[in-house]
Amino acid sequence: MASFLRIQHYLDNGSLFAVMAALGFSLKAIFVKLAYAAGTVDAITLLALRMALSLPLFLWLVWSSRHHVNAPLTWGSVGRVMLLGLFGYYLASLFDFYGLQYISAGLERLILFLYPTLVLIFQAVALREKPTLRVLVAMGLCYFGLGIAFVHDVSMSGGGNQVIIGSLWVFASAVTYALYYSGTGMMLKSMSSMRLAGLAGTASSLMVLGHYALTADFSLLGQLPAAVWFNALMMAVFSTVLPIYWVSLAIQRMGATQTAAIGNLGPVLTVFASWAVLSEEISLYQIVGMGLVLFGVSRLKPGKPKVEAVVVGKDVAA
Repeated sequence: MASFLRIQHYLDNGSLFAVMAALGFSLKAIFVKLAYAAGTVDAITLLALRMALSLPLFLWLVWSSRHHVNAPLTWGSVGRVMLLGLFGYYLASLFDFYGLQYISAGLERLILFLYPTLVLIFQAVALREKPTLRVLVAMGLCYFGLGIAFVHDVSMSGGGNQVIIGSLWVFASAVTYALYYSGTGMMLKSMSSMRLAGLAGTASSLMVLGHYALTADFSLLGQLPAAVWFNALMMAVFSTVLPIYWVSLAIQRMGATQTAAIGNLGPVLTVFASWAVLSEEISLYQIVGMGLVLFGVSRLKPGKPKVEAVVVGKDVAA
């Protein structure tokens, strides 16, 4: 009984949703790497499979939320949902998939995990405030830790240029995801988390499928190994639709910054999953770099209540 009440408490305050979202998102890189290893498939094809399989689930979220308290959709809210879809699970995912063609899953997650620092930078620009010394030190630790892991990966790989290219793609993904993350809070003021997850995901899916229809050869789909389809399905369910919904629930209950802080588990889960599933090496440099990034992000909690309000409610487009 005590265990049940404890779980219920974590559900009510949103922390369990944030942990589950971190777990789901951390497994995405593993599924992508497994799909790349299973057969010849490019980034846009794999992303199109992921979003095509996710689309029915996103539409189900929209349908299931029809009885929730939601403000009527206006042209302005439709435009904001489209921006969330553009930044969050179209551009952020596409850039990330490009990057995973070149770098390890562990380094990818470490770079992507810089998005809380980017969220705070966007806040500082929006508020026209100088970041505090604590925030600057925390950010410095994050990027110093990333630098340690990055330099090690470049030195250990035969193709240093590939590591640089892949890292730049993933950093671009972190930027676009931070924009999405910052904009989610405002939309949650006018619609339920389920409806927002469904609408933004549907918009992203249609954008990805439109991109694929304009650039790809449909005949190649029938030649893909079953393992590619299976990993795309796993991504759709456990690393796309459910985590998007869980993130919305967590942000609604505890705010975007606190949700991001609990997401500290993400890089750790990815590094150990990549070691267990993909046999990727875990070096001392990676552990030190990851530790610095995690500690830095954990120190990024805002000192002023109004900063939290901006994270949750500012009109910026995960």
